[in-house]
Amino acid sequence: MKMNHSRVTEFVLLGLSSSKELQPVLFLIFSLLYLAILLGNFLIILTVTSDSRLHTPMYFLLANLSFIDICVASFATPKMIADLLVERKTISFEACLTQIFCVHLFAGSEMVILVSMAYDRYVAICKPLHYMTIMSRRVCIILVLIPWSVGFIHTTSQLAFTVNLPFCGPNQVDSFFCDLPLVTKLACRDTYVISLLIVADSGFLSLSSFLLLVVSYTVILITVRSRSSASMAKARSTLTAHITVVILFFGPCIFIYVWPFSSYSVDKVLAVFYTIFTPILNPVIYTLRNKEMKAAMSKLKSRYLKPGQFSVLIRNALFLKTK
Repeated sequence: MKMNHSRVTEFVLLGLSSSKELQPVLFLIFSLLYLAILLGNFLIILTVTSDSRLHTPMYFLLANLSFIDICVASFATPKMIADLLVERKTISFEACLTQIFCVHLFAGSEMVILVSMAYDRYVAICKPLHYMTIMSRRVCIILVLIPWSVGFIHTTSQLAFTVNLPFCGPNQVDSFFCDLPLVTKLACRDTYVISLLIVADSGFLSLSSFLLLVVSYTVILITVRSRSSASMAKARSTLTAHITVVILFFGPCIFIYVWPFSSYSVDKVLAVFYTIFTPILNPVIYTLRNKEMKAAMSKLKSRYLKPGQFSVLIRNALFLKTK
């Protein structure tokens, strides 16, 4: 990018709240939430990789979803938490573009991997006898690579609209990270057409992913309803977790734009939900409703946290410190 097209070298992030009294409280809350996101999703990845019984397509895709959730939570949240302790919240022009690139890469990838997970459930429930043949290792890798490829194409197309825009002030972004529509509004030229293209691009990916998910789960639900075996009871439980995650991911977007918010920024509500609450809810939903995951986690706990092992580690650490 040619920097001489832009006079702005940094942006000022207005953050979540201008209240100095509220910021320490928000710092504590979001620090704990971010820690929970990292621990919860890393625990899922560790559990899936360490337990051979979970080396199946469904859990392989779940582990990849957890990795994407870590990425979604990490591209902006650490800076947002750090900014709660400073008065002037700034971000360089290059870092701002990086955040724009990351948010569309990770959000786009998450949308498509949910479709991959829906396809996995469709094959498992509607074609159970051919499941292992259809969901081969090669297919599983493809189902992971496609979301990242779609996310990369999506974010590249989004960034192409913005990268050459002239910015000469103002430079205040009313959010805790560089959100593309908010940054585009700050350009020193008419961005109406570009804004429409940005919305159309994101809208097409979101709508197409959502429609694929609706069709997939409708077919699956019809299939499950027509059967009453014990295996279908397990399928219903897994299916409920998947549909819950889809509703939590796509539902708020529809709800927030319809609901007449007037005192609080819609962009901030969306940003907080997708960067904080979705990544923390996914591991909770998939572990609490899944007996295999809970059993594997209990096995992992007994393997690495045996009775008395923690106290031994502390004693060894103290001994090395005083030595």
